[in-house]
Amino acid sequence: MADTPAPAAPVDLAAALSARIRGIGTSQIGLVADRGRDDPEVVKLWIGEGDLPTPPFIVEAAHRAMLAGHTRYTTSLGLPALRAALGAYHARHWGVEIPPDRFGVTAGGMNAIMQAAQVLLEPGDEMIIPSPAWPNLGEAVRIAGGVPVTVPYRRLPDGRFALPLADIAAAITPRTRVIMVNSPSNPTGWTMPLAEMTALRDLARERGLWILSDEVYAHFTYGNRIAPSFLQICAEDDRLIVTNTFSKNWAMTGWRAGWVIYPRGLAPTFAKLGQYSTTSIPTFVQHACIAALEEGDGFIRTMVDRCAEARAILVEGLSRLPGVTVAPPDGAFYLMARMGGDEPSLDLALRLLREAKVGVAPGTAFGPEGEGLVRMCFAISPELAREAVRRLAGALGTRAPAAH
Repeated sequence: MADTPAPAAPVDLAAALSARIRGIGTSQIGLVADRGRDDPEVVKLWIGEGDLPTPPFIVEAAHRAMLAGHTRYTTSLGLPALRAALGAYHARHWGVEIPPDRFGVTAGGMNAIMQAAQVLLEPGDEMIIPSPAWPNLGEAVRIAGGVPVTVPYRRLPDGRFALPLADIAAAITPRTRVIMVNSPSNPTGWTMPLAEMTALRDLARERGLWILSDEVYAHFTYGNRIAPSFLQICAEDDRLIVTNTFSKNWAMTGWRAGWVIYPRGLAPTFAKLGQYSTTSIPTFVQHACIAALEEGDGFIRTMVDRCAEARAILVEGLSRLPGVTVAPPDGAFYLMARMGGDEPSLDLALRLLREAKVGVAPGTAFGPEGEGLVRMCFAISPELAREAVRRLAGALGTRAPAAH
């Protein structure tokens, strides 16, 4: 009988991967969520996702499209009818005229950002990113070979955030290629005024820099207004790329549909990039997106009103707790709260999950500038917001006031 070969020593194949890929960070949001994802008793405020289902009129539009045979390949930039609907949507809400050949349909907002990073960055190029920031932004830059350079928001005494233009200008180096703006911001809720956008546009023009504007949360502002867009102040040949998604406005996170807006003349470039990354997103999903754009303004208003109510409940309730500093954010649907003491953010998030069964995101998931803070998503029902306050009050050593 032949000798059985000895088992080979384990090989660490991860060490043979691209250095850029080996360096991808692990999400601290996932570290917390994995501890309670399957627990039905947990109030889940960690993920940037509302608790409403996709509206039936969008689901039905996808179903009709499937039954009609819209299940085959289509152009990588997206259906012409969808790009026309995107143009009408921007004209309706921001008063801008964007022709269909400046839109590219993507597999969600993340794919739009990744395409922008791939188009703009050479190895070693720097992208300025205000921080705390959605962690995917910096990782997209690294995957594309670039270097994320963070500029900390200023934390005001009342808990609000500010971002002086001088701080962005001071971060510019000879390697800077792009300035990233996410307004309204995830996770801070900071929203850039139009006058500051204009000043940043002028700075970018002067220095020959690109602006990458992630405008996902533009509708989620509180005070009967919509957040301004760089599209309102930039020419069609300015160095501006705008990214967006269907996920938030229309409760379509799982549909994986978004869009990118690029300067005049770059359609062939983005068509090739889309062809070699996703080919296209599902055709029937694009028909659902047309329905969202054309019929969904009322649903957006419902979402924003609901978020405003939950925001007020959380801010009022949390501000009564000892050691907690929280301010109503200007936009998006997140609170960043400081909860006193020297407990690291990740430890605090794990403790709140364990003791209160409330799932929050540690501030350090959004960069070291988030230490001492936790992020809570308030795209939830008022009832769930009240329950979260009640539980957090217990875990933090006091009782919340009775609901009126």
